Amino acid sequence: MRGHAALEDGTTTEILLLDLSYEGCGVEIPVELKAGQSIILSVLGRGAIKADVRWYAAGKAGLVFQVDEPAAKQHRPRTNERIPLTAEVSIRRLGKANYRVAVFDLSLDGCKVEFVERLRIEEHVLIKFDGLEILEAEVCWTEGYRGGLRFEKAIHPAVFDMLIARLTGSDASL
Repeated sequence: MRGHAALEDGTTTEILLLDLSYEGCGVEIPVELKAGQSIILSVLGRGAIKADVRWYAAGKAGLVFQVDEPAAKQHRPRTNERIPLTAEVSIRRLGKANYRVAVFDLSLDGCKVEFVERLRIEEHVLIKFDGLEILEAEVCWTEGYRGGLRFEKAIHPAVFDMLIARLTGSDASL
């Protein structure tokens, strides 16, 4: 795909989009860029997005898209006790493949997990504890590659008790 890049000095140049992901893209560009430089990438009919240069070599560059985080949400105190544990669950970002992640605590309405990819606050994901149905969750906070998820529907207390017994007992594997 062909497009344009608006550089920090106000100039523009044509680019050729080589590959694309949710987090960034690769481009062929006739001007030299520097790592850390900010540009605005524009593709006709697709809109424009701010991006930072991750690398540049021999007329090609890797860009990472800048994501504006939503305004900080008001802190809501926990309504249920957290149970500390260490286990694994499957998680899936919408439109992506499942992967296994560590979970560090669990309550009826959420958990703390370690992500493989950085997630955004308010992003929705699907989380699966083995033996339970898939739970929809929203990312409430992030700190590096760890974050808190709030389940869209709380786990039933009887199911929660069974899950905690399984995760913290002799059969801690999911």
